[in-house]
Amino acid sequence: MELIASARNPVPSGAVTGEIETQDGVRLRVARWDATATPARGTVCVFQGRTEFIEKYFETIADLRRRGFAVATLDWRGQGLSERLLDNPAKGHVRAFRDYDRDLDAFMRQVVVPNCKPPFFALAHSMGGHILLRHAVSRTPWFERMVVVSPMIEIALARLGGSRSQARFYAEFWCLFGRSKAFTRGGADLPLEFGPFEANELTNDKERYARSAAIIAAHPELGLGAPTIGWLRAALRSSARLTDPEYPLGVSVPLLLFAAGQDTIVSARAIEEFAMRLKVGTHVLIPEARHEILQETDAVRARFWSAFDAYLGIEQAAVV
Repeated sequence: MELIASARNPVPSGAVTGEIETQDGVRLRVARWDATATPARGTVCVFQGRTEFIEKYFETIADLRRRGFAVATLDWRGQGLSERLLDNPAKGHVRAFRDYDRDLDAFMRQVVVPNCKPPFFALAHSMGGHILLRHAVSRTPWFERMVVVSPMIEIALARLGGSRSQARFYAEFWCLFGRSKAFTRGGADLPLEFGPFEANELTNDKERYARSAAIIAAHPELGLGAPTIGWLRAALRSSARLTDPEYPLGVSVPLLLFAAGQDTIVSARAIEEFAMRLKVGTHVLIPEARHEILQETDAVRARFWSAFDAYLGIEQAAVV
């Protein structure tokens, strides 16, 4: 499974790509890179949000390599060039979030541990952050530290029609009656990046938004549309676990959490409340950012990298 290059988004040099299979038989696309700077600082594993794909993170991968990190990443099941799960490949579907746990386990055991230099760190966005927070209570976590950006602890209330209880009833009811593989209400095949920039909820950066849209337009096999009712049920069930007030107390991995002040995709308040209950954790709010902080303006990204570098003890002079 090769990586897809474009003039605006070249593949970072030295990529090693491949395919792995999870315990339940799902094929995942994976990729890894060595660092391009010294001293070597270990490996950062990059975990995407829902609908995303490795190519969208080429810029971030290059930023990490300049800091002395090797990088490893994957496409979650059902998106990117990993195996799609339904006859309609545009549907974002999963049976339960424990299936994503299987993806993480296969990736770490088959790609990272055998091939990458420790210590291991995680950088995760949105749904990827949710999956990593599920792992953060493990008795034997894979990572020394985690950085989670706009983690999907809770889906923003407006996206649920204004009522979490009604959204839960809707998802449970229709799954009970065999509609788990149907789109959620109003859902369609088109990715979010196919709308006009002025109406987007992802980023304030026009060029980075256009770059992502151009990748999908040229290679529609990378795109993903709306989630299914089954995905929504799985997400709401897993969110109920993460929002239990006792859950953050069980997190054993030091965390740096970022929230975007203009986020309309996930709840920034839920991120703050989660962070306040951590034993070892730091919370950073970027008021002017939309959901995709790593795809934001240069000014927003600079604030992110400043906090990231301070958290991991990286001298700024090393990455200028």
